[in-house]
Amino acid sequence: MDHENQDIPQSGQGNDPREVVLRYEAPVTPIVERYIQPTPLPGQPKKNVPRKKRKGLKIFLFCMLGLLIVSGIVTALWLGGAFGGYHSYHDDDFEQRHNEDYYDSTDSGETTIKRLPNTDKVKLRYNESHGEALTIQEIYQKVNPSTVTVLTGNRDGSAMVGTGVIFTEDGFILTNAHVIAGGSECYVVLDTGEDYRACLLGLDEEKDLAVIKIAASGLPAAEFGDSDALTVGDPVYAIGNPLGVELRGTLTDGIVSAINRDVLVDGVNMTLIQTNAALNNGNSGGPLINVYGQVVGINTMKMGSSSTTSVEGLGFAIPISSTAYMINDLIAYGEVHGEVMIGISVKPAPVTAENGESALLVMEVTPDGPGNEAGIQEGDLIVEADGEALTKSTDLLRVRRRHEAGETLKLLVERDGRRFTADVVLRESDT
Repeated sequence: MDHENQDIPQSGQGNDPREVVLRYEAPVTPIVERYIQPTPLPGQPKKNVPRKKRKGLKIFLFCMLGLLIVSGIVTALWLGGAFGGYHSYHDDDFEQRHNEDYYDSTDSGETTIKRLPNTDKVKLRYNESHGEALTIQEIYQKVNPSTVTVLTGNRDGSAMVGTGVIFTEDGFILTNAHVIAGGSECYVVLDTGEDYRACLLGLDEEKDLAVIKIAASGLPAAEFGDSDALTVGDPVYAIGNPLGVELRGTLTDGIVSAINRDVLVDGVNMTLIQTNAALNNGNSGGPLINVYGQVVGINTMKMGSSSTTSVEGLGFAIPISSTAYMINDLIAYGEVHGEVMIGISVKPAPVTAENGESALLVMEVTPDGPGNEAGIQEGDLIVEADGEALTKSTDLLRVRRRHEAGETLKLLVERDGRRFTADVVLRESDT
């Protein structure tokens, strides 16, 4: 850490306590693995090697015998100290997988993965309810079959390795945009080892979300849950492919360290779930899971160590509840449109209506917005939304997120002791 500006008292100075300020800068990096392909990606044709005649076997055996003799001589010389200062080429010639500069999200290039026609017939839905809490083993058995390896081939011969989550039985898969951005081809490997070529529905690099699809049926789709219901300290779990394909299907656990954490990434502010569940390169696009076996987030990045700061256990995931509409936009349009809005702002803490019910106080109404057109005014109390009681501002947000642009949200409004229903026709926001 940088210990500048500590103002430590010098000898002979007063003994008044002084403020100590610790300053640090820790890089936030996407957790995607890059490697130089040792073999073709799944589905790519392998080179045909002609069958050798039997005399090739004899040549091979003679060569092996010569190699053994030479190896014996070299070993004897090495033991005698003849190669005292020699370093193996393995020390330097292999690519460093964990160099923080290996991935540059600002220069991903054009993504040329084959695109599929967009559709409004498929949507990602999340459940606001849940069953009984599961054991760790049950969570893994439930979610691991829905977790896939995503391999993206780049034009320079390298490949990006990330993770994805199946959300429909016919092969729609959610992952991070940075896993596939700039790629020319994409493959998905199921937990069974089966591989498929994937096509692209849509991606948004700023939101770091992408939807891809494989031609398959009967797949185990994950259950998605309400990330707004998370609280600090809740147990969470992550499944992914840390450090590439060799360790795919790795389960780690931790807790929710913070919710609604604003993180600045490449000049873009993202509101994320913070967790101390271990996330490593290759976990990008994988599920963050609650105790009910529901996917509540998509793991996207971690805060790494710098030359002055040692960092551990700072991972981040994209919350499902606040981004479900973005995911559905990617499916329907190939890009993210604006979020639907009511056009009002309410006080975060509830107030009490005349009959003792909890309600939300309207603080501001957007001129010519949907709420204004429905007759809502500043100072009104919103008691219900679509028939559901409102005990906090996030309750209204949760109901609103169930709707799309053009649909009607019914609000029970109280004004001066009188109640009426306001039919709010939702519109997309301009941002």
